[in-house]
Amino acid sequence: MHTRTTTARDVAELAGVSISAVSRTFTAGASVSAKTKARVLAAAESLGYRPNQLARSLMTGRTALIGLVSNHFANPTFMEVFDLFTRELQARGLRPLLANLGEDEDGSQALDMMRQYSVDAVLIATSAPPAGFAASCRAAGMPVIHVFGRAGRGSPVPVATVDNVAGGRLVGEAMRKRGLKKLVFLGGSSHDASSIDRANGFAEAAGKALRRTVFAGNYTHDHGRDAMLALLDDDATVDGVFCGDDVLAMGAMDACRERDIDVPGQISIVGFDDMPLAAWSAYSLTTVRQPIRAMILHAIERIAAWVDNADAVPRSKLFPCELIIRNSLR
Repeated sequence: MHTRTTTARDVAELAGVSISAVSRTFTAGASVSAKTKARVLAAAESLGYRPNQLARSLMTGRTALIGLVSNHFANPTFMEVFDLFTRELQARGLRPLLANLGEDEDGSQALDMMRQYSVDAVLIATSAPPAGFAASCRAAGMPVIHVFGRAGRGSPVPVATVDNVAGGRLVGEAMRKRGLKKLVFLGGSSHDASSIDRANGFAEAAGKALRRTVFAGNYTHDHGRDAMLALLDDDATVDGVFCGDDVLAMGAMDACRERDIDVPGQISIVGFDDMPLAAWSAYSLTTVRQPIRAMILHAIERIAAWVDNADAVPRSKLFPCELIIRNSLR
């Protein structure tokens, strides 16, 4: 049996107000008296009424949809990103729309999705989006903020990111302080701005102790393991490896276990991110902690402010990082 959907007209009749008064009651910032609002909300609750978001978007030009674009859906670190993104948006009355760049090399599919659903803004959560993707979003009238991007003077796209160069420098200084003399940086992609910046900071602090910089190709456990095995085959005298993220570092540690190489007795290994698994006793990984929660909350607050006020242009923010010492560093 079909049950008729309760409409704004039904609420207006029960509350004894106009339909426009009902609309204003459910529109943030609209002018409506406290008395009228109370009557409308009571009537809506009695009838089980919920505003039709699609109809509202036709009137306001806003969909309350915020796009999240990433290519790291399999990376455990990004589970926290997706969890925070969805929960915090929903708490603000906004709705998430996820787009996976995994097989979308130029970002055209994700861009088309953002356009088709008329998202109010886009949050890019990857350090290596397709070239020109952010600019294309902006050209389509969608405000963009880039989490994990590279902060640069004059960049048209605001970022919320950690100081990757400083993070790499922290690791290099810690390894040199402990007397390690044959150091290697093991990163993900050679096109990834985060990896490059972490490598540069590490090289700056490591100085002549840096033997080489290696890029595994991707941020996975298998890539870290395979790259570490190849490194051990080529130079067994290495005594310190800084990995571009925790997943790579765990792969590198498991490679050492396969070769019966003691970590940190023979080789110290340090990661980046401080994902929850890094603290588990199986790894006890020394790592650079980036404040993911603070970064995501900053990005969402800036986007939510823009949705409420188109003049509230998002601004970039560079977050500090911290070296967390555990058992994988001598």
